[in-house]
Amino acid sequence: MATPTLPNSRTEPDGSAVVRVLAYNVRSMRDDTDALARVITACAPDLVLVQEAPRFFRWRKKLARLAAASGQTVLTGGATAAGPAILCSLRATVERTEDVLLPLTPGLHRRGFATAVVRFGGARLGVLSCHLSLRQDERHEQGGMLLDRLAALGVEHAVAGGDLNERPDGRTFRRLATALRDCRAVSPWGGEFTSTATDPHQRIDAVFATEGIEILGCGVPLGLPGVSEADLRAATDHLPVLAALRIPAS
Repeated sequence: MATPTLPNSRTEPDGSAVVRVLAYNVRSMRDDTDALARVITACAPDLVLVQEAPRFFRWRKKLARLAAASGQTVLTGGATAAGPAILCSLRATVERTEDVLLPLTPGLHRRGFATAVVRFGGARLGVLSCHLSLRQDERHEQGGMLLDRLAALGVEHAVAGGDLNERPDGRTFRRLATALRDCRAVSPWGGEFTSTATDPHQRIDAVFATEGIEILGCGVPLGLPGVSEADLRAATDHLPVLAALRIPAS
């Protein structure tokens, strides 16, 4: 049975906006990039919160190529954020962007956040893409930094998403879900598990929203028109999370 389609992106007469937000770990685009672009295109997102964007040789060109192939533009991030990036549709009006490098723990990968403030119609939205540490104590600290950074954007409404490297019962996931709202838990839609793409058995990728944002549905876009299981398996080692949100006018 096909997954019902989420509400289409639109701007309401009162200035509020329905937006689609996609969180996706693309494994440095080392897999089938055509399949990856097809999945993103079929989800028709307004914002793509990317993890493991290309970070090395010609990384800007690779990320730009993915954006162009999927109807997006590069907003911010990539190597300058140690992997997280944000893509956006032409519907978004960009106010500002900032890439943030987190403190480096010797022996572990550098982590960072890609952040932005954008507008859709009369709705103003803070955005953060993250990929948290594999190590529990560092991951928990980064969860606190994420909340601080989101608050520092200085906007009433914000979304954060990405690869948390932790399941919903984990300490850091619960910390984020207490301060924010776990979109999948509030309004489940589509599939639940995001890892791995070939053997989905755990939910370690998520989209969170602040209070005041209406969550219309969130989950893995299994069965969404244009999204094939073959493309999902070939595109990368994670499954994407798609959320439809209504952002009030500012």
